[in-house]
Amino acid sequence: MVAAHGCASRPSSASARSMRGSWQEGPTAPSCRGPAKTARRRRPRGRSIPRMHDIDALLPLGRGRDTTRLREYDADALARYVADPANAWWRRRRCVHALAGRVPESRVPDLIARVRDAGETTEVRVALLDVLGDRTELLPWLRHEEHHDERPYGMAEAVLKARGRLGDLSAAEDLVTLAASPWSREQDAGRAGLDTLVARHGPDAVLARLGDARPEDRMFRIRMRARSGEDVTDALADPDRAVAHLAQSLADDPVRLRAYLTEAPTTEAKLWAACALHRLTEDGAGTRAVYESLGRPRVEVAGLDEELRAAIVHEYAPGCRRRSDPRWRVEALVTDPPAAADMDDRLRRATAALAAAGLTPGAPPSRATTSSSRATARIYRGPRTTGRTFCVSISGPFRHRPRSPTIRTPPPGPPSKRPASGGSTRRPVRSPSPTCASTTSAAAIRSTSAPCSFTGRTDAPAARARRRPRCPPPRCTRARPGRSRRAWPARAGSRSRG
Repeated sequence: MVAAHGCASRPSSASARSMRGSWQEGPTAPSCRGPAKTARRRRPRGRSIPRMHDIDALLPLGRGRDTTRLREYDADALARYVADPANAWWRRRRCVHALAGRVPESRVPDLIARVRDAGETTEVRVALLDVLGDRTELLPWLRHEEHHDERPYGMAEAVLKARGRLGDLSAAEDLVTLAASPWSREQDAGRAGLDTLVARHGPDAVLARLGDARPEDRMFRIRMRARSGEDVTDALADPDRAVAHLAQSLADDPVRLRAYLTEAPTTEAKLWAACALHRLTEDGAGTRAVYESLGRPRVEVAGLDEELRAAIVHEYAPGCRRRSDPRWRVEALVTDPPAAADMDDRLRRATAALAAAGLTPGAPPSRATTSSSRATARIYRGPRTTGRTFCVSISGPFRHRPRSPTIRTPPPGPPSKRPASGGSTRRPVRSPSPTCASTTSAAAIRSTSAPCSFTGRTDAPAARARRRPRCPPPRCTRARPGRSRRAWPARAGSRSRG
């Protein structure tokens, strides 16, 4: 049977099931709506336009920033993103780094406008100067006097570096000063600008604008001499220690340094030569012989213990600043570091001393429970009424220097009880400086002449102050949807606000 509209009549349930199976097996199933239409996939016309939110997806707020795909992103879209101040500055800075070497010419004026804008974020301006530092249209703006001393952090260094990259010889003196800075960030900016100036104009043209009065100028001359292969050993006698330190780091002839040990005009110059020779040969015996021949010169510090001095010298002298006295450096090369203390033995002796004194200390803590960041290891804690706590110094005499070698006791008087109102009490306030006693015997705990390897803190206040009761929550008068306006009750004894 065929209906009036051309659709098949409704079959029975059994025939429908059989027909359904046969329809599903075929390539196309018949439909009462007419022949099936094949869906065609629309092809994009031309290249798809990148969207700004795609850049935000590549640079999320947390982890997962895909800088590799960002460097492959469309350069024009990145430039438009950077030129828009409404975008986050840290995302724009990443986009500037991704534009290195592929800045679109049509977007250069917009990016230069961002550099010139004083209200722009400094990090974005510095990144743009690194990318656009070779654009000659920036040079008149960079040469202006008001940009020589930029207020934002890091902007003045970026301006000087860009002037050097553009070949501005008038910035040579400032770049030399920047390259001699003790901070690595300023050093890198100054040396990058100077390298471009030297490559473009030659070292003689740059040196012609410098003198010899400033230590910074002499440091640049030494670098140029070392780069050309000249001997810089004579600069070890420079009165400025920064210049002498640079010379000893650039000296590379051991034979010349050994000869200079006999002809150096000052003892300090000989010490600098010994440092350079030790760096090249690593001959500790030879350095020690030079140190002995000079009379073992060292910087005397009144009241400084020898063991503590050795610890300070070997901890800080190898990496000290360049203007430090060379006697500290040579002393660190020729002396032995202090021996490490036996922590387990120290804890055992402290525990035995407390047990002999009639106390009941716990088991000595293992090495795993102590670390170099902790100053002491607690081995005994008495009742709260006495407030006695005994600790053993992990750092030896280098951390806790005792002022009183006797153990102090709490002041007389019964300990205060907990208030009946339920208020809490404060913990005992310990002494600001720990006391010290010996760890060898029970009698040595009370001795005043024992070595200081054990610390005990026993101070406790006679009266304990009550803590201030917790305040009720603030008044809430903001109406909530579906609820009536209400307020928290006022505190007892306080004025009510109408």
